[in-house]
Amino acid sequence: MREVADLSGQPRSEERKNMIENEGQREQKIVTIFDDIYNLPDCSTYYRAMDHAGFRTAHHAAAAFRAVLAELKRVRGVSDACIVDFASGYGIGGALTRHRITLNDVLMRYRDDWFDNATPEAVIAADRDWYAGHRRPGEADTYVGIDIAEKALDYAKAVGIFDQVFAENLQADDPSAGLSQALAVTDLVIECGSVAHMLPAALARVLDGARGRAPWVITAPIRGNDTAEALKVMQENGLVVEKLGVPPFRHRRFADDDEQARAIANAEARGHDTEGFETEGYFHAQLFLARPEGEVTEVSAWPESPRAAPSA
Repeated sequence: MREVADLSGQPRSEERKNMIENEGQREQKIVTIFDDIYNLPDCSTYYRAMDHAGFRTAHHAAAAFRAVLAELKRVRGVSDACIVDFASGYGIGGALTRHRITLNDVLMRYRDDWFDNATPEAVIAADRDWYAGHRRPGEADTYVGIDIAEKALDYAKAVGIFDQVFAENLQADDPSAGLSQALAVTDLVIECGSVAHMLPAALARVLDGARGRAPWVITAPIRGNDTAEALKVMQENGLVVEKLGVPPFRHRRFADDDEQARAIANAEARGHDTEGFETEGYFHAQLFLARPEGEVTEVSAWPESPRAAPSA
């Protein structure tokens, strides 16, 4: 999940404060590729940047993740499942699915001045306790994180979001032996907030490794991204792909007018009506769900709705 950063160049604590004080204002420039904060020993700088950029995808996606997971368990008659968080970063998708917290809870947490000078070790210890106090009662699922960002994965495992993590580039390489074992028992693959849709070669490797379990896949690409090849990969693996009945939702605000113009052009080129969506100053995302044909059920009949409550 690679998004946003402030360009102030100020010391860390001052930079963080600016991100909060100027939240949502275009005068504070953001950029869309920021490897410098995507792979740090703790997540606080990253989430403050996401807060500054108006990131909302995880709020909407996680509600759908929980509903899909509940329906998968009902259909398969299982009490626990193995969930793979693809391109997970610091684990926001898994965190919101596994715990009784909201995206606002996470973003507001890192506005606290305590994080300005806290060491990564102190942040990890505090976050471990925080997550432990919000774990869903009776939760016995297994969560696996996959990303190329090793430090981000280590953080997410240390605080209890993930049970296993694998820092692997599946776009370039086959899964390791350890990841292959995890994929073999995977029931659900989730993906939340990547700039690009799930990379087709990586997705193919995930689904090939999980073929015996025939996992469901739910992903939240940005409108305007070229999703055709990835959707084709899912179909070729015997999955029925559908747009989940959730209206497009905000991903993050645009960095500038040029980025907005490009996003509108890309979305319209793929047949999307951008009026009231991208024209309002934000990237918008949408949800796709893929399931084996024999496990397709009517979303309207699910016991849990995939629609998120209105966000702040």
